[in-house]
Amino acid sequence: MDKRRLGLGEYKLSGEEWLMVTQLRDVLKILKHATLYFSRAMPNLSMVIPAMDHIDTTFTNGMINRDLLHPAIHIALGLAKKTLNRYYSLTDASEVYWITMGKRQQHKLEYFKCAGWKPEWIETAKDIVCE
Repeated sequence: MDKRRLGLGEYKLSGEEWLMVTQLRDVLKILKHATLYFSRAMPNLSMVIPAMDHIDTTFTNGMINRDLLHPAIHIALGLAKKTLNRYYSLTDASEVYWITMGKRQQHKLEYFKCAGWKPEWIETAKDIVCE
């Protein structure tokens, strides 16, 4: 049956809308991967910070390619990054995160250095871990 006869033709996506949908799919893919990662295994606290760092890096890299993104997707990516940073900052209030990351044998404080944390943040983590 002809879709024009059903009146569905007006809902056909334009080229720009397809571009937005494709870019949004690509942006959301990292969140899908994170969700599946934490759903399939028995996650532990020391996995959260590296996962959040990976998502943040992916969002940041997406924002660097600003000229390639549709403006609406760029704004959505900025809001997603802001939301991620809000949740990330909540880990600062929980010493358990710092202790978990610092005490974990394969991480010690090296993770914080490799992740590019500011020296004063690493010192704070060190003080908490060594208490």
